[in-house]
Amino acid sequence: MTRAKGPKYVIPFKRRRKKVTDYRKRLGFLKSGKTRMVVRKSNKRIIVEMIAYNPKGDDTLVNVDSNKLKKLGWYCSTNIPTAYLTGYLCGVEALKKNIKEFVLDIGMITPTKGSVVFAVLKGAVDAGLKTQFDSKIINDKRLDGSHIADYAKSLKESDKTRYNKLFSKYVKEGVDPEKLPELFEKTKQQIR
Repeated sequence: MTRAKGPKYVIPFKRRRKKVTDYRKRLGFLKSGKTRMVVRKSNKRIIVEMIAYNPKGDDTLVNVDSNKLKKLGWYCSTNIPTAYLTGYLCGVEALKKNIKEFVLDIGMITPTKGSVVFAVLKGAVDAGLKTQFDSKIINDKRLDGSHIADYAKSLKESDKTRYNKLFSKYVKEGVDPEKLPELFEKTKQQIR
């Protein structure tokens, strides 16, 4: 009787080992036949891409970085209003390239109600794109940054040193955190 000559184990793909790609989820996206809206978040920015499947390699149709919002006068961080505006900008650019429908691909990010990735989704939908989602995952009251403005106002009155510490980057950029909702509306109008 002969013995097996190969290894007794199978090494998974490198991207699966590093927990970068969930191939089962990716296959489901590809079977849908729709353009994927890929959302990635780092410590300093939010990146949104519209990607179409191609057997030779995926085609990136639209690429929007939250740093593009600086040209429109928006102070960029990785908060919910920035995510919404980035998704809105991506939606407007996707409509120019005749993309009407998408499926959301958040990768390995844990889906949490009211998170940044769902704010991007809401921005793209408000721009005119279509997708299926449950409206309960998005908190509409937080999209314009009014919660940040209210907190800044209350903190400025109660603890000035903590206010200076938490909102120092806003002040450094010349942005009044208490007027964030007005700046949000102004930036949204400029995107259109």
